Amino acid sequence: MNRRPTLLAALALTATAALTLSACGSDDDSPSKDKDNDKIAGADTGGEKSASPSAGAPDSGGRPKITFPSDAKNVFEYEKTGDSAKDAVLADSTLAVNAVDEAIFESDTGTTALGFYIKDKALSSYITYVQKYIGDGETWVGETRYSKYKVSLANTGKAYVTYCSDESKSYIKNKKTGKVDRSPATSDAYVLYNASLTKNSDGIWQTTDVVSNRGNKACQP
Repeated sequence: MNRRPTLLAALALTATAALTLSACGSDDDSPSKDKDNDKIAGADTGGEKSASPSAGAPDSGGRPKITFPSDAKNVFEYEKTGDSAKDAVLADSTLAVNAVDEAIFESDTGTTALGFYIKDKALSSYITYVQKYIGDGETWVGETRYSKYKVSLANTGKAYVTYCSDESKSYIKNKKTGKVDRSPATSDAYVLYNASLTKNSDGIWQTTDVVSNRGNKACQP
């Protein structure tokens, strides 16, 4: 079901345009969809191709530990590029996703990881996004898979990442009643993301801006 908003923030695409996955037809032709049901997913457990650390695993260098419930996870599928900078960008971009999910699970926009991996427009948008979950008394369960990663570095300490998410096996759960909405997945369960990241003084690649395109053909199976 739809769990993420179509647009998280206005991203200055610049270099990202070169990364856009093929056949990126904008299929955001679902204005009748209830945006309240556009929610987000979850916890990084790693996948067979995942280069990112497992959610909840202790991080070195003062990085906050991110924890998740046992009934929800993300799987990040990508292979290391062999470029240390690009690999760091990819790893931190997945941790930004995990940070948002942790805030949803904790019903708390003040978690340490949220502000650690995300800032600027992206942080403002995600805080609003998490607050929607909190207000609705909802969380999510199941699995979301992330794949088709592409990364580019700029000379200004910036990086751009595109990737797809598959939300067909993750579902909204009412925290009070425990009821899970297992509505059948549609094409809107597949989302293309373009993210902008900036490296801070501590060497962390922080997500600063994100735009999403729900139902994008490049991300559909």
